[in-house]
Amino acid sequence: MTLVIMAAGLASRYGSTKQLEGVGPNGELLLEYAIFDARRAGFSRIVFIIRREIEAEMREFAARLPSDLEVVFAIQDLTQVPAWFTPPPERTKPWGTVHALLAAHGVVSGPFGAINADDFYGAEAFVQARAACDVAQASGIASAVLFPLNATLSPNGSVIRGISRVENGFLVELDEVRDIVRDAGGLHGRFGAGVRPLTGDELASMNFWVFPPKALQDLREIFEAFLSARGTEPASESIIPEAVSNLIARGRMQVRALSAPGPWFGLTHPADREDVQRGLRALTEQGMYPTPLWK
Repeated sequence: MTLVIMAAGLASRYGSTKQLEGVGPNGELLLEYAIFDARRAGFSRIVFIIRREIEAEMREFAARLPSDLEVVFAIQDLTQVPAWFTPPPERTKPWGTVHALLAAHGVVSGPFGAINADDFYGAEAFVQARAACDVAQASGIASAVLFPLNATLSPNGSVIRGISRVENGFLVELDEVRDIVRDAGGLHGRFGAGVRPLTGDELASMNFWVFPPKALQDLREIFEAFLSARGTEPASESIIPEAVSNLIARGRMQVRALSAPGPWFGLTHPADREDVQRGLRALTEQGMYPTPLWK
């Protein structure tokens, strides 16, 4: 079973290459904990989506992973577009998370999990994802591993979250909500052009997905339509929550909504680093993870 880790992001808000930031008690990367949890849940193959600039460092890191894991690299760059599309000369970065997943098209053939490199999801999330791979294989139904919004906030600044609407255990819609923050006015976020209050109990997508193989073709169609409409905009991005919502609305994809207990934490703002270090240290002291991680 394959886990795709999207590690090509530029980390504009964080200010450095957070994929390679040592935050564990022995300098482990945050994504190492995801790999550790995925491996003990039954994933045996890791596909890293990276950009060319960090390839050497990522390969050096991957060399210390357990030998029973198959590790594959896929590069996301500006050249990975249809022949009919010419990237605008001012474009300096790829086109978001849908584009990232499509970089794995040639190295993924079965159902697969997909996650961010800069999030800690908790062991139970990977147990659910591994079982969801069997569902995807048997039925073609995708799954989203979701978390309570309250558990995914940063005390150090605003965040972007896919807020879900769920009916009868299936995802009906994901709304990409920006500038989510808790301040003197309560918890709120920007829905399109307007700001709305939030309760914190909403289920949020943290980009933890399980897709059947055909999903990549569906996402390719979404991405090509995006390029046709917005590809020449300098900062436009095609993101997974919006793409999945589009496919759901058109009856092209069914997505089960799974709820994970966490804990969750991640690297969005520079000040998040101390919170992540503290959280990993506490989990290690509780015996949830060995130290060093790979003994």
